Parts: sequence; structure tokens; C-alpha cells
Amino acid sequence: MVAYVIIPGIDGSDDQHWQSLWERESGPAAVRIAPASWSEPELTDWIAAVQRAYETARAQDADGEVVLVAHSLGCWAAAAWLAAAPAVRGALLVAPPDPQVPAFPREAAASFTGLTPQPLPCRAVVVGSSDDPYCTAETAEEYAAAWKARWHLAGAGGHLNSASGLGSWPEGRELLDSLTAG
Repeated sequence: MVAYVIIPGIDGSDDQHWQSLWERESGPAAVRIAPASWSEPELTDWIAAVQRAYETARAQDADGEVVLVAHSLGCWAAAAWLAAAPAVRGALLVAPPDPQVPAFPREAAASFTGLTPQPLPCRAVVVGSSDDPYCTAETAEEYAAAWKARWHLAGAGGHLNSASGLGSWPEGRELLDSLTAG
């Protein structure tokens, strides 16, 4: 059995977000991070929250297999945690934001602005959209290459969040399943 660590972006994912829907579908096999700084993210707080969720998820799963499921700013928290973390089965990184675009919340997420993508120690898939206001598809593809992750363009889906109307997002679920297969 695989356990999942759900790593949303700023303010978490609402009830209609695909992450929340997957979390409910997975039951106790999914553990959401709980940083104290949801609205004004502090990188160290988010990394610690990923660690706590990882430990809880690992304890839930007899096999100890964990996959990270990150969205938006959560992608950067996941990548930062993975830089010094034990190996996980994989990471699904959806809609990583570009700290250089005007839409990025620089003041609120200042501790995330200096991050650069480094090779990840696990299998990973980066998913981007052709019309994401927080990151161009080209930049997201560059992040995927730097993270040594597989790249997947999901088409025109905005920030791939609740406003995108993805529901339980079957396409994303297939990408997640590709990390847990084999």
C-alpha cells in the first residue's frame, strides 16, 4: 500500500480542489501538511510540516512507501524537503509557480523567492498548464528538467486548481498512478 503526503499551496486546497478530493478518496492513506504559516508561508515551517506529514503517512502504511502530491507553492516545499529527506516512492508536482512573475505573492511568500530547482532524489512528474498565470509552460518545463522529472503539459487549465473545474482530475490521477506502478 502507498501512502500520500498532500502538499497544497498558499491557504491550502479548498473542498473542491482535486487534492482535497483525492485526500478524501484515499482516507487514512493520505496525510495533508499543516503548517502554521498557511497564508504567509515560511519555508522552514512548510518543510517541517512536510516532515511531520511524511512521518504520519509512513506510519499509516505497512510498506513505508510514500508519494508526495504537491500543488503550486507546495511544489517548492516538496522539492526543498526532498533535498535533505529520506527517499520516497515519487513526487507529483503540479503547477509550480514562478517566483519571478508579477502574480507571485512575493511579500507573503518571501522565503520561497530564492529557491532554484535541483535534481530530485526520486521519480517525479511535473505538470503544467499552457495558460497558468503563475508560471509559463516553458518555465514549468525548465523546472521539470532541472528537477530531473518527467514533464507533462495538461493543456489550457489555468493554475490547475478548483477554479479550473478539474473535479477529481482523472488525468492527474493517471500521472500519480504512474509513480506508484511497478
